[in-house]
Amino acid sequence: MPEELFREYEQLVAGADAAFQKMEREHGERIRCARHCVDCCHAIFGLFLIESVYLKQLFDELGPNEKAAVLARADKADKALAALEKSLKEQDDPHLQSYALAREKIRCPLLDDQDECVLYLFRPITCRVYGIPTMIGGGAFVCGQAGFEEGQPYPAFDLDAVYRNLHQLSKELLAGTGETDLERADLLVSVSKTLKSSLEELIKL
Repeated sequence: MPEELFREYEQLVAGADAAFQKMEREHGERIRCARHCVDCCHAIFGLFLIESVYLKQLFDELGPNEKAAVLARADKADKALAALEKSLKEQDDPHLQSYALAREKIRCPLLDDQDECVLYLFRPITCRVYGIPTMIGGGAFVCGQAGFEEGQPYPAFDLDAVYRNLHQLSKELLAGTGETDLERADLLVSVSKTLKSSLEELIKL
């Protein structure tokens, strides 16, 4: 796998961590992230291919018992996602679909029975900035547990810019494997599918 692309990804991770730490220094009393606060671990989101392959490589380094437990939870998450997808298809209004998706909670398979992330040090960027204001699709969002006041101006982390970079890195990853359909970089992969697939399957999804 291309180590140079992974280093570029890790620079994006470092930037996200730095933004979170800056927000902690300036507005720490409004950030409610704490150990065993797992609201973000139930949010539904997809991984860009570069994130997916990076996470999968690290997951494969876990011990067999720990991997088996994670994969069992991944099966449950996949079933819940399939049920959600079916219910969303029955809703014609895209705005209501988005609202329903935002409200739905599905437990991340990486979250163990002690409410600890088994790959916490390598968690995706979305997880790292969940507790601070972010800009996504031109709109501002923040964790419902946080103490940021509605209508007040706060600096927001530009997730859209990060997503553009992740998309570009994913295209470069595909190109490096000889894949010609670079539009596949547009597709997002669930955490559960990431963990259950082989690296070769992820590239060919």
